[in-house]
Amino acid sequence: MSIIFRYLTRQTLGTMFAVSGVLLLVFMSGRFIRYLANVAAGELSGDVLFAIMAYRFPGFLELILPLGFFIGILLVYGRMYLESEMTVLFACGVSDRQVLGHTLVASVAVMLLVGAMSLWISPWGMKNVERIFDEQSQATEFEMLAPGRFQSLESGGRVTYTEAVSDDKLTLERVFIAEYSEADQSLSLVVAEEGSQFIDDQTGSRFLVLERGTRFVGMPGQLDYDITEFEAYGLKLAESPVAGSVDEEGMTTLALMQSDDPELRALLHWRFSLPLIVPVVTLLAVRLSRVNPRQGRFFHLLPAMMIYILYLGLLIVARDALASGSIPEWIGMIWVHLLFLGLGLWLQFGTQWLGRRRIARRGGAGAET
Repeated sequence: MSIIFRYLTRQTLGTMFAVSGVLLLVFMSGRFIRYLANVAAGELSGDVLFAIMAYRFPGFLELILPLGFFIGILLVYGRMYLESEMTVLFACGVSDRQVLGHTLVASVAVMLLVGAMSLWISPWGMKNVERIFDEQSQATEFEMLAPGRFQSLESGGRVTYTEAVSDDKLTLERVFIAEYSEADQSLSLVVAEEGSQFIDDQTGSRFLVLERGTRFVGMPGQLDYDITEFEAYGLKLAESPVAGSVDEEGMTTLALMQSDDPELRALLHWRFSLPLIVPVVTLLAVRLSRVNPRQGRFFHLLPAMMIYILYLGLLIVARDALASGSIPEWIGMIWVHLLFLGLGLWLQFGTQWLGRRRIARRGGAGAET
């Protein structure tokens, strides 16, 4: 019997990791492309891109693992029903309740993993992501420049281009800067052989010092440009903004428990709700995986996914209602879990109960006759 249950666990968890891997690839690819666009626009440095994705990984995984486990049960058990493996198991004395009980035991490991990510690992990762974003927001234009690319940065209408950056990232080579002034609608073009950063010790202001270049100033469409050749020319860089406050997603669970803010309390309920999804969807999936061989391998996936989407959608609605104060906190989001727990229990045991009641009624009617 233990061999059978090890086989079920291995098949289910293997399929769960395969499905979760595909879903992770899809979701993380979309986020990676968005961050890559920020790098191309000069808002992020390319060397922090993979660090950000690594810190965001637990946040993706805490949402995907329950869905992956749900789909894994549907695919594995559905295949076993189609290939009559379940029929053989039942004929050998394995009951529905034994299959359900063993699947729930396997779901506990997934639930603990999701709980660890939701309550501790994911907030830690988001806090590090916020730290990286704060560091990037305080970086100057000089530090955000990428060679071989025109970049529109924070200093008004300034566009900067550099052909190369030294290995220590302290010197720019062959620099081009175009700056448009809205006050007098003039255009300033600067080309220089080299550029470096200078920091005023007294004021803390930062300047881009260009060396051995030429400056052109004039009105677009006219020929009366002022041309100035220089050995050194300084441009003030944008001031570093003050780092923002910590985002709620990066707050620790303990900090959320100590807060009275309704939005933070709603986030706390959400973090506790994510691991509770796993045993509830396990109860649903074991029953929904039963298929008729004539219906096909994937026929049962559509109604099952509709139920899962409804489940997750109601949790989101409950979180918004809790954050806005529409429902009291003592109700929280537990009513959604109880609703679908009741549905799972009905699907699992309700039909059997109705069948026994029907047989009992027929037996009573036969005795009276």
